Amino acid sequence: MALPHAAEGRLAARPPATPAAVPYPPGIRTLELGPHAQAQLVVPDGPPRPRPLLVFFHGAGGTAAQSVALVGDPATARDALVLAPSSVASTWDLIAGGLGRDVAVLDAALEQVFARQPVSRVALGGFSDGASYALSLGLANGDLAEAVLAFSPGFAVPPRLAGRPRIWISHGTDDRVLPVARCGRRLARELGTSGYEVTYEEFDGGHVVRPGDVTAALTTWLGGPG
Repeated sequence: MALPHAAEGRLAARPPATPAAVPYPPGIRTLELGPHAQAQLVVPDGPPRPRPLLVFFHGAGGTAAQSVALVGDPATARDALVLAPSSVASTWDLIAGGLGRDVAVLDAALEQVFARQPVSRVALGGFSDGASYALSLGLANGDLAEAVLAFSPGFAVPPRLAGRPRIWISHGTDDRVLPVARCGRRLARELGTSGYEVTYEEFDGGHVVRPGDVTAALTTWLGGPG
């Protein structure tokens, strides 16, 4: 059963000043989270040190491995950790009936990561349904996530608001799955009107994530060369 804070979309895990356990070695590993729950963690090469953490949510029907394939290399090239959970059902709990199970799994995964990896900052990101989920959770947990990187999102329905995360959104002008006018374009306008710092990028294309968009999103979050 999901904890009450999970049903409210709130993440309880927070990075400690000093992790208590031995850091994970570089590479990709699957975290042990119990039956029907999975997440993959990607640790960059090099000795343990405080690193940014990108939590990335896949689209409907996707997997953690697909998220790692999409953002793992460009993120670790920036010396960032990547945590990629898989939804328990075919898509995320918010879309599949209500917040709870997936939030609880993510909280457990974050607790494992924070216990072993020094984390300097956190961003939530995702594609399609995962982008909608990242926006919804990010706006509700802006006291943990400093940024949200949303690739072709459909909507944002945070159960509450906390903090002021920076928002980056990309959307294709020929998206036939989540049309740009009522999705990415509308979200960027409404979030900007609500006082959030929004970077919005449109591109000629469909319901896809282009490598250049991943680079642009990471640059907006982390700074440095594109």
